[in-house]
Amino acid sequence: MKKINSVEDLRKAKEKILAGMHGKGKGEKEKVLVRVHCGTSGLASGAKEILDFLTLELEKRNIDATVIRTGDMGYCYAEPTIEVTRPGESPVVFGYVDKIKADEIIEKFIKNGDFVDGIIPVNYRTID
Repeated sequence: MKKINSVEDLRKAKEKILAGMHGKGKGEKEKVLVRVHCGTSGLASGAKEILDFLTLELEKRNIDATVIRTGDMGYCYAEPTIEVTRPGESPVVFGYVDKIKADEIIEKFIKNGDFVDGIIPVNYRTID
């Protein structure tokens, strides 16, 4: 692994990692990024099942997306929660996600960009 010696090196490493997560290689279009929050409360509420369901269904439907497992996001009251980032758009967090809701999110939001019930207002900002 290359040694990071400056802030610019760190910024380049961050861009490379993010590009890999979003599938932005040479000549590739950005992918949808789905984060399934699998903290303790999420796992207890069924987040692993949702993670498996989303991974299989997105592949079956030939939707170019990356599904990753992440830690708790602080919405324990609304678990299982997922965060969906469509290319070029801000992330949207959905709560109380079961298989039926996950299917609706795939069909309406991921495919068409139409909002569905269950969106949790974002109370954080990402650091650029």
